[in-house]
Amino acid sequence: MSELYRLIQAEKAAYPIVLLCRVLKVARSSYYAWREGEAARRARQAADDALAHEITVLHIASRRTYGVPRIHAELRRLGRRVNRKRVARVMRERDIRGVTRRKRRSLT
Repeated sequence: MSELYRLIQAEKAAYPIVLLCRVLKVARSSYYAWREGEAARRARQAADDALAHEITVLHIASRRTYGVPRIHAELRRLGRRVNRKRVARVMRERDIRGVTRRKRRSLT
């Protein structure tokens, strides 16, 4: 859907927004809501980048062994209040993974 909004944004100099929204079958209010949300998306991305830097520092300090639960616990210990699911998403997006220990196998 955001591709349509980007198209409207690009073509608004040549055509009226009302016409573009009607042709693309998009509500004008939803286009304006998307446009107003651009600043919030940019701010959220900047906050995620800052959090990713902190996560990377902690991950390297742990010799690349800490996963989401331990990284989240370290951030909480340092006074940074952040949701565990957000830590998991940021780590997944940036391909930061902890070491998974193997289960012991019985040989008898």
